Amino acid sequence: MWEKNEVNDSSKGGPSAPKPAPPAAAARVTRIGGSVSIQGDLYGEEDLFIEGRIEGKITVKKASVTIGEKGRVHADIEATHIQVAGEVEGNLTGREQVVLLDTGRVHGNIKAKSVTLHNGAQFKGSIDMESAGGGKESPASGAVSGKSNGVTQRL
Repeated sequence: MWEKNEVNDSSKGGPSAPKPAPPAAAARVTRIGGSVSIQGDLYGEEDLFIEGRIEGKITVKKASVTIGEKGRVHADIEATHIQVAGEVEGNLTGREQVVLLDTGRVHGNIKAKSVTLHNGAQFKGSIDMESAGGGKESPASGAVSGKSNGVTQRL
């Protein structure tokens, strides 16, 4: 688009100015709003943002799942990255990372290479942090219950 003061004049004999590149395409995100309630299994290939209620199983192996502050999930979740600001009752399996924000509450087991519990997060369950080689249980694995003191565990 040209502004009123700009002129596109390729008649001056020289090569025309290159067109500006379009902005980088935003990652595709499926949003489940606060008024939506779903019972059943969800499978997908794009990022998922949940503010509503879900009961079942969530699998997005090549993308991320974010549970917003108003999100209420009663499901096992499997994704590359998982971030929880709302409530989850179920097991979380993050291929790379699981993050519980200060408003996040999880009752279930967490398995990921990297787990971060922000100060104020509530968690009851066990944490299994795999090494990059996979398969081995790390010394950081074990049962945990209570509120987070902001400790970050990484391998």
